[in-house]
Amino acid sequence: MLNVIKHDAITEIQLARPPVNALNLELLRAIQEALADAVRDDARGMVLSGTQGMFSAGVDVPALLTRDRAGVREFWREFFATCAALAHSPIPVAASITGHSPAGGAVLSLFCDYRVMAQGPYRIGLNEVQVGLVAPDCIQMALRRIVGNYRAERLLVSGTLIDAEQALACGFVDELTSVDEVTTRALHWLNETLALPRHAMLATRQIARADLLHAYADMDSLPIDAFIDGFFHPQTQATLHELVARLKKKP
Repeated sequence: MLNVIKHDAITEIQLARPPVNALNLELLRAIQEALADAVRDDARGMVLSGTQGMFSAGVDVPALLTRDRAGVREFWREFFATCAALAHSPIPVAASITGHSPAGGAVLSLFCDYRVMAQGPYRIGLNEVQVGLVAPDCIQMALRRIVGNYRAERLLVSGTLIDAEQALACGFVDELTSVDEVTTRALHWLNETLALPRHAMLATRQIARADLLHAYADMDSLPIDAFIDGFFHPQTQATLHELVARLKKKP
């Protein structure tokens, strides 16, 4: 499910769950374990990457719809725990957005320090509304701190997926490059950052990310149960089942 690649002092954690790197329980737990392993092995920085053309298609909705309420709660708790692991990473993490990144894929990138995205016909965004879900405040704040309050509101309420150029223009991503150079550019940013005086850089980073650290300081304080209530809303369930039906018809 993951490829872990060492680039000297930087560890790359590459999502490798074909065909679209959809997030299921096992993949989320693997990401958390890989993040912890990299820190324990004294990595100085990390890259979270996908495969060419696809960073992550987000949550594995077909699999999630087969789970009962306890199973759905287990999944979403692990999803938020993965966000928390990225938020609390003691070392910088760059997102190598190697292609499409809707919904859950986009969310994970927001908790990284820097986002490089592939140029081309690739889209990114929090399209939860379009599939009947309500993005909770702990996710919305991650977008607000990146693109600002008004832009976040417009993107969230419409559930719009934007292209790479639009993502760069509104600050959703920091840099665009060709699809085969995304990880190279993410590594370049990390190497420049890691060349700075280490204590000052890390201490300043911690202050700058204090809002994320505070929001994800206590998993039990996150609105997981309210989010799950929304997941089981009849209209949401109908929308998600329609989505899965459309996906099954695609060649």
